[in-house]
Amino acid sequence: MLDAIRWDTDLIRRYDLSGPRYTSYPTAVQFTSQVGTFDLFHALRDSRKALRPLSLYVHVPFCANICYYCACNKVITKDRGRALPYLQRLEQEIQLIACHLDPAQKVEQLHFGGGTPTFLSHDELRQLMAHLRKHFNLLDDDSGDYGIEIDPREADWSTMGLLRELGFNRVSIGLQDLDPAVQRAVNRLQSLEETRAVIDAARTLQFRSINIDLIYGLPRQTPENFARTVEEVINLQPDRLSVFNYAHLPERFMPQRRINSADLPSPAQKLEMLQNTIEQLTQAGYRYIGMDHFALPDDELAIAQEESTLQRNFQGYTTHGHCDLIGLGVSAISQIGDLYCQNTSDLNLYQNTLASAQLATNRGLLCNADDRLRRAVIQQLICGFNLEFASIEQAFNIDFRGYFSELWPQLQEMANDGLIELDSERISVLPAGRLLVRSVCMVFDAYLEQQNRQRFSRVI
Repeated sequence: MLDAIRWDTDLIRRYDLSGPRYTSYPTAVQFTSQVGTFDLFHALRDSRKALRPLSLYVHVPFCANICYYCACNKVITKDRGRALPYLQRLEQEIQLIACHLDPAQKVEQLHFGGGTPTFLSHDELRQLMAHLRKHFNLLDDDSGDYGIEIDPREADWSTMGLLRELGFNRVSIGLQDLDPAVQRAVNRLQSLEETRAVIDAARTLQFRSINIDLIYGLPRQTPENFARTVEEVINLQPDRLSVFNYAHLPERFMPQRRINSADLPSPAQKLEMLQNTIEQLTQAGYRYIGMDHFALPDDELAIAQEESTLQRNFQGYTTHGHCDLIGLGVSAISQIGDLYCQNTSDLNLYQNTLASAQLATNRGLLCNADDRLRRAVIQQLICGFNLEFASIEQAFNIDFRGYFSELWPQLQEMANDGLIELDSERISVLPAGRLLVRSVCMVFDAYLEQQNRQRFSRVI
């Protein structure tokens, strides 16, 4: 079993930098408009030839209410009728993509995100799933990982029953914070009872996994009131927890301008919140998977990490990184072989493009040999906290020390600081460095010096 993480305030102060979350390498910041639908069709053809399994991501952008902290691609509206034209174009996209794939390619993973997927009516959800099943090879035996993001204010027992009937077996529940003052400050009033009702329904209906999202660093949060939220969440016993660091970037995300920056906790208070949370979750039996993620020891993510099969993609940590990821909907990102591509983030442009029977791909990137090599290095570090040079040398026919010779002084400094252990055969991220694994990955990022670091959140 992996050692527990160790809190080291001095190390955190030194290495708490702004940088990517590495749901991909290269990151989406490197995407350009030079990649388009021709590249996508080419990648889909290769996927079909190889009969690679699939992971589908479906983006539903609509929310009835604005949460001030939110940085997602969403459309705020009370008009439920706005979903209909979107769904018509989404179904068109499903059809256009699916005809380039083989019906034998199984969909091992499916995820509905947003926005709020349950903004859709029951009939709309039924119709969308029926369309997906018609055009893709969705599994019928409940063996796939089919998840959906839930806002407990938009779901009840009948909603959960419908989702289970449609084949979903995992739910991710947005909670963020239970303190009423914090909820008012971010315009998300959500009671513990609402959240518990959805979780009770999921358990009764035998959903396989329940994830809860929390955010630390929100306005009006204190170490004391956030610790109470964490305690209540532990009592709910989710299988997984995501504890995100709130990045206040009002110049990039307009809803955040409604947050009074004077109400935000200090950097020292944020650190205390994270340290308390780690202690609380560890004492309750949760394992630190990496980045912001925790899981119970018998969860698939924890088991995959033990077995060195954990991977990471645009959906976060996953056991399905071997699948080609097909993103459907406005702003959705696909990763097919060495191609990354993203649909336009403009809802009207997305709908109008598909109305003319064209796909809405508008940017992306095709990995070169150096990208593939560095992607493998970063993947091993961020998922397993360990990098065996021999495995990289064998896969890419290089001498690791020679290829990355210019990075060695930085790595040696990290080793001297106790972040990593470095020798001639491997890099091991030490317990005190695991919270800072992004900083280790950044050393191997060939694009980072060209980028504006303000586009990224801080590591802690």
